[in-house]
Amino acid sequence: MDKNILLAGVGGQGTILASKIVAGVAERAGLDVKVAEVHGMAQRGGAVVTYLRFGQMVNSPLIAEKEADFLLAFEKLEALRWLSYLKPKGRALVNDQEIYPLPVLTGGTTYPDFQENAQGRTYHLIPAREIAQSLKNPRGINMVLLGFLAKMLTFPEDAWIFEIQKRSGKYADANIACFQAGFKYGT
Repeated sequence: MDKNILLAGVGGQGTILASKIVAGVAERAGLDVKVAEVHGMAQRGGAVVTYLRFGQMVNSPLIAEKEADFLLAFEKLEALRWLSYLKPKGRALVNDQEIYPLPVLTGGTTYPDFQENAQGRTYHLIPAREIAQSLKNPRGINMVLLGFLAKMLTFPEDAWIFEIQKRSGKYADANIACFQAGFKYGT
């Protein structure tokens, strides 16, 4: 199973944690995994993107445009920034949330319409924020998205649960609940 997954969000949304969990699951399956993170000004709500590739042998962590199987986007504008990286049959799994950047907040520009700009792409808008809040874990958006992604990969559920427990500390139970809700969403 060779996959290229791009995870994109803004600082504080758990993008890096999500990428570590996916990488851990793939490694437990015996696959070669490469990861590269880019997070400039992430502490101030800046963009965070992780390139994650796994398969029998992966030589580079970077994903070129039109080579990603999945785009896991934690925010709609970040999804739009990275849509060009999807393969023609790739899927964007997008948190249905808008976080307004400064130019939008100051009235310098408007927030783009996601659905209008994503026409022709296969995408799933997931109410991850609402699902996480309903489970009293508003920071569990990343786990809801991981659950949705897990439906589309063939790794066993116990591998996901193991990695979430390993990396979530005292939030493990709350994160597992969000992961399972994301897995069940839309089925």
